[in-house]
Amino acid sequence: MTPRITASPTISIDGYMAGLDQDEANPLGVGAHELHEWIFATKSGREMIGESGGSEGVDDGVFNANRNDAGATIMGRNMFGPVRGPWGESDWRGWWGDDPPFHHPVFVLTHFERPDLVMGDTTFHFVNDGIESVVLTARAAAPDRDVHVGGGAATLGAFIKAQLIDELQVSVAPIYLGAGERLFEVAGEWPEGYEVRDVIAGEGATHYTLVRTSPTSM
Repeated sequence: MTPRITASPTISIDGYMAGLDQDEANPLGVGAHELHEWIFATKSGREMIGESGGSEGVDDGVFNANRNDAGATIMGRNMFGPVRGPWGESDWRGWWGDDPPFHHPVFVLTHFERPDLVMGDTTFHFVNDGIESVVLTARAAAPDRDVHVGGGAATLGAFIKAQLIDELQVSVAPIYLGAGERLFEVAGEWPEGYEVRDVIAGEGATHYTLVRTSPTSM
């Protein structure tokens, strides 16, 4: 069975995936940390950052399923870090410390070459191929598991526009951002080529499962 291509973004009610002024102090932009408060209120989310406690309700089940199904991740350079242009002498190693939470191969889309970065059982591969080529590479790295596409919004939007995502788990946090990086015009107005399979109301977010309505050509 061909591995699925999945994504699980969190957006605001007005469709934003990140706020303005993203930098090292504000990875998601000013005010946008509130988007993911539903994750860090869960037991699985707190375990991911080395903390105890947290809820074990609907939100925990959704986050845990999204996290455990993937065998490889694709992300844009903006998700990996705030460095722009050629990597040069940059020693930036991601937002996640010495033990990133992926525990599988990660493919970072970039226009500039950089050697692989090995951190524990996670290896970051820096690639400048097109998105269709990266999908094939990631599938080969995870032949029996899903390939997960992360952010940022521009990267995920390109995959959605090309209808490369098989299943899209959109979590809508109950906040308005008003500006930033938008994935959709508004929650509930979903992209062409996708339909809602189910909706689950969680404790801190509402979770929409969208599936592609046409077969993939890959």
